[in-house]
Amino acid sequence: MSPTYDVIVIGLGGMGSAAAHHLSARGARVLGLEKFGPVHDRGSSHGGSRITRQSYFEDPAYVPLLLRAYELYEDLERATGREIATLCGGVMIGRPGTRAVSGSLRSAREWDLPHEMLDAAEVRRRFPTLTPAADEVGLYEAKAGLLRPENTVAAHLQLATGQGADLHFDEPMTGWEPYRDGVRVHTAKGTYTAGRLVICPGAWAPRLLADIGVDCVIERQVMYWFQPDGGIEPFRPERHPVYIWEDAAGVQVYGFPALDGPEGGAKVAFFRKGATPTSPETIDRTVHDDEVRAMAEQVSGLLPDLPGHFLKAATCMYTTTPDEHFVIAPHPAHPDSVTVACGFSGHGFKFVPVVGEILADLALTGATAHPIGLFDPARFAAGTV
Repeated sequence: MSPTYDVIVIGLGGMGSAAAHHLSARGARVLGLEKFGPVHDRGSSHGGSRITRQSYFEDPAYVPLLLRAYELYEDLERATGREIATLCGGVMIGRPGTRAVSGSLRSAREWDLPHEMLDAAEVRRRFPTLTPAADEVGLYEAKAGLLRPENTVAAHLQLATGQGADLHFDEPMTGWEPYRDGVRVHTAKGTYTAGRLVICPGAWAPRLLADIGVDCVIERQVMYWFQPDGGIEPFRPERHPVYIWEDAAGVQVYGFPALDGPEGGAKVAFFRKGATPTSPETIDRTVHDDEVRAMAEQVSGLLPDLPGHFLKAATCMYTTTPDEHFVIAPHPAHPDSVTVACGFSGHGFKFVPVVGEILADLALTGATAHPIGLFDPARFAAGTV
């Protein structure tokens, strides 16, 4: 008996929804299984905005994937009519030796990416909302900007459904095992067979992928929205860029323009500062007063008008690997039938469409032309990392 599906995709957040789209676009019979409803806020693909940028301080090896992701985001907007990317420009600010500045400059030079180096006075002149210290500089990238995560997931789900994918929501996987030449997947509602399995578990990786040899830590993170003193006009995307600011102590803050009118405010967050290990089941989703005060105090050093009035906050989760690089690869124990994508370590959403393309490559052909050697879980073998 042949399997019911060519590929089953577990998890339909950012990466899983993109995988379902790219697989079904190639004619594969796809089943997608999601623990929650469509475009939910219980994982990591929510919060209204994510930064996208090409001068990537994390590692220049990511740049080719970013360039492809930019192309795919344009395709996604054209195909669905949804607002996905706003390239309002972005500036990485700090002392010249900080990772945010020096790492961005390294990638920009290595890949010949358009960029400008600005001294503090020029940053202040161009972007009056930003007040870097005299010894700080900024790398400005016109092609940086922001992505709409909810719209992105919804767009991929829309296309996948239109291409014939069978998407089941509120139906979590309870287990799977090898079966004949493929896999068998169990849920509370049924059992399904497929030739291949793609697992995109997000913060559920420590439980669902405990056997791949990667020690992922789930971190509680908080996003904050403030109403700036003097109103939002200076903070609109036409005037205010996305930004990452790294202070002298190495603490990074990132933020966005005001996107959703006066009631929406401007969003800001720490990048990994004070991350609290947690799990999807135990995360504290209450944002406490001392957290709001700490955020307001930190961001006022660069944007003195921003923390005028606190509007709201929301939690999300990072699934972080020991080296903060991704895991995208065939399953080490089941390389011919299972592909995994996890550990996006708080900087993965900008790669969503190209990760979907890679997962489709791996599931259908066993290989990809994209450079993913950095993401092999074998790097965590004893003594490697």
